[in-house]
Amino acid sequence: MAELKLKRSSKSNGFTRKCASLVKEQRARIYILRRCATMLLCWYIQGDD
Repeated sequence: MAELKLKRSSKSNGFTRKCASLVKEQRARIYILRRCATMLLCWYIQGDD
């Protein structure tokens, strides 16, 4: 019984780690996209002068 419980917790731990790494990756992508959009917008605004 204890072994079964241990296997379950390690499975959920692996799932949690996978989700955490996916969230981290998505946050990094959003950060990069936001920086690029900001730069492009600044260049566009400066070009109007």
